[in-house]
Amino acid sequence: ASLGYCWPFQGSQTEVLIRLPAQIQPTAITVQHTSKIASPLGTVNSAPQDFTPDLLPCALSSKGLDEESKDETLLGAFTYAVQKEQTQTFRLQNGVPRAFRVLKLVIQSNWGKPGYTCIYQVRVYGAIVGTNAMGQPRV
Repeated sequence: ASLGYCWPFQGSQTEVLIRLPAQIQPTAITVQHTSKIASPLGTVNSAPQDFTPDLLPCALSSKGLDEESKDETLLGAFTYAVQKEQTQTFRLQNGVPRAFRVLKLVIQSNWGKPGYTCIYQVRVYGAIVGTNAMGQPRV
């Protein structure tokens, strides 16, 4: 993660919707922030601290959310630890029964920066669920 190439959010709490490239039945999520060594001030207090990833049973279009249901699937509650490596993977404790296309990342706090929170990268791991060229389901 190169310093300055982050995804900044105002304040220490935020929600962001991420459209996944395919229907995914997730098993883990990775969050990345820059390291203390790369920071000119030697701090990473803009890193997210407590967060929850949720999956939404809806799609994103140019007009916003096309909701199929208001039910969200909470994937867990996690803490990004700034004293550990800059890229951290969080395994989902409970199996997710179906695939989703939209991830809602809810940041509850950061490590002390009052003005903004930065995320350098978010990755979702899991099985792609869809259809093949013959229209048959695949996992």
